[in-house]
Amino acid sequence: MPLRYLFLDMNAYFASVEQQFRPELRHRPVAVIPMKAETTCCIAASYEAKNFGVKTGTVVREARKLCPQIRLVEARPELYVEVHHRMVEAVESCLPVQSVRSIDEVVCRLMGSECEPDRARQLAFKIKEVMRHKLGEYLKCSIGLGPNVILSKVAADLRKPDGLSEIESEELPQQLYSLSLSDLPGVGPRMERRLHGVGIHTMEQFCQLSEDQLSQIWGSKVWGGRWWNWLRGGDLPEPKTCRKSLGHSHVLAPQYRTRQKARQVIVRMLHKAASRLRQIGYWARTISVQIEFFDRPVWNAKTKIPLSQDTLTLLRTMLELWEQRPPQTAVKVGVVLGDLIHHTRIPQLLFDDDRRRNDLASTMDRINSRFGADSLYFGGMHGAAEQAPTRISFTHIPTFERKR
Repeated sequence: MPLRYLFLDMNAYFASVEQQFRPELRHRPVAVIPMKAETTCCIAASYEAKNFGVKTGTVVREARKLCPQIRLVEARPELYVEVHHRMVEAVESCLPVQSVRSIDEVVCRLMGSECEPDRARQLAFKIKEVMRHKLGEYLKCSIGLGPNVILSKVAADLRKPDGLSEIESEELPQQLYSLSLSDLPGVGPRMERRLHGVGIHTMEQFCQLSEDQLSQIWGSKVWGGRWWNWLRGGDLPEPKTCRKSLGHSHVLAPQYRTRQKARQVIVRMLHKAASRLRQIGYWARTISVQIEFFDRPVWNAKTKIPLSQDTLTLLRTMLELWEQRPPQTAVKVGVVLGDLIHHTRIPQLLFDDDRRRNDLASTMDRINSRFGADSLYFGGMHGAAEQAPTRISFTHIPTFERKR
């Protein structure tokens, strides 16, 4: 079977963007943080910082211990999104992008002669060259070539930074035996523990499982069959997933750890979650609030709601939950909209009040899209915009107006 996919993964993306745009950070250990606070975590680390043991999720105070000379840089989401679009355009100039997997990953489908190993490698080197020219020499990527998306991603992870690797069907599954179970996309800590529980500790053992055995482990005949085929180079499509929940959380800076200030921040979290809910076309049937404290266990409150996606309805319900919170000092707040249903399964709104609230929410979205986030909002979040600015994850790409 030929190579069918090219998987591109940007290396240490957020940190590399900062090094590209700020020459004084080049060749130095750098960590990108969401806010200036010792209690927050690093959301990206340069390879120079990784050499000291700093990685995504390392608490800032621990990062300073591991690497006293580390440079801590506050994240710039709008810049990362802009560079992401330029990255996609650079790849598209060489090869059509089939899908954007995250802010730093894209997949391209190889066709015809592009599937031949020599030709596929030529395309990979061309993409690297174009990206260096259009994005800059400090924004490097690793590229994987493989017979399916899963194995092309595995190949991209084999050689970092700035690598090129391929996995060919003729060498499967033996070529995978040297890898760890956690090197497979979708095998996280929970699944790894499940595999260990049935005596599977190595990739060779995993690859030798039958389709039925994989189905029992995954609890799904469909997923068991997919994994059995993927490990042997089969090109079965990944099943479409249905979104179940959506939320935002935020670690509070010390000056925002009062009851009123924390309330402002969680109202902002709700505004962001409601806007995203409408953007992806879902409605919520539950809402929950989570608060972490210094001196007591995490507090959660959850309630069912009528099908909703407008900010005002969701806000009123969330604040009812908020009033039930314990009096202790909060250090982190979060809100989750759950039990989601796609708009294609929602009947037409029957009542005028419901339609008016949704029209209001849509109008706010259009104004904020045109004039900038938080140009229009409900008064409860006033004063919290700077404390809880737009954050960026690898899987969710915020919408900003493109710079031309």
